Amino acid sequence: MSKNKIQVLVIDDHQLIIDGLKSILQDEVDVAFAGGANSMAEALTFLSHHPVDVVLADISMPVNSGIEITRKIKEIYPDVQVLALTMHEDMIMITSMIEAGASGYLLKRTSMNEVLEAIRVVASKGKYLGREVQLILMEQMSLKDQVVDTPATTMNILSIREKEILNLVSKELSNEEIANRLFISERTVETHRRNIFTKTKTKSIVGLIKYAIKSGLISQDPN
Repeated sequence: MSKNKIQVLVIDDHQLIIDGLKSILQDEVDVAFAGGANSMAEALTFLSHHPVDVVLADISMPVNSGIEITRKIKEIYPDVQVLALTMHEDMIMITSMIEAGASGYLLKRTSMNEVLEAIRVVASKGKYLGREVQLILMEQMSLKDQVVDTPATTMNILSIREKEILNLVSKELSNEEIANRLFISERTVETHRRNIFTKTKTKSIVGLIKYAIKSGLISQDPN
């Protein structure tokens, strides 16, 4: 294991992905394949014995999600940079990974040149969002700009996470279902719900949904 190269650990439940990245990374001058892991347990065991600079992590995993894995890695190894490499391109997954501590987010269909560029950026403590991810974020921002007659203070009163939870509440999901969808605990969901009621000054689900529709935070047909 060369100390002069950026050491990369690949976490994915598909061994084909790990083997493919190994084949590519081993030919790079400044980046090296440190190892692969198919689960959080394997990843944490590897990290406890090997120096790693960057972790490439998928989100969809059979036991612990990439979001959970990222959160745990950053808790134990704060200097290790995590870069999401996934098929998920929705806002919830992007924001969840970033909130968990990921320094970057890439889609699996991106070019290998961009993957290498992202690895180098996050290894130097920078942040990197793939070009396609940036387009997704811009489209979401554009949709928000199209909301008519909505005071800026109303749009900014809730955090991104609270808006996500509000949207799921409007679809009549339970705390447990929301927690599973966002890969967070039920206690965290309940805390966010209390904060949403406080910030919007509403006292019931019906009142909250009416407020959200009027403010343009959700559509009149949330389902």
